[in-house]
Amino acid sequence: MDEYFFQCPYCWEQISMLIDTSQSRQNYIEDCEICCNPIQVDVTCEDQEITSFQAENIEQ
Repeated sequence: MDEYFFQCPYCWEQISMLIDTSQSRQNYIEDCEICCNPIQVDVTCEDQEITSFQAENIEQ
């Protein structure tokens, strides 16, 4: 597991998430720890390292 820091697409605060780098591709929704809005997370890992990370707001 790696801790990954990024900016929330809603409140723009820096937050972090624990990423399981043993999985090559992950796509899930997790709430911001500051503003509690849902964030669509898309992560790609290769050789136990994060190669791509996207965090986007969920349009309704």
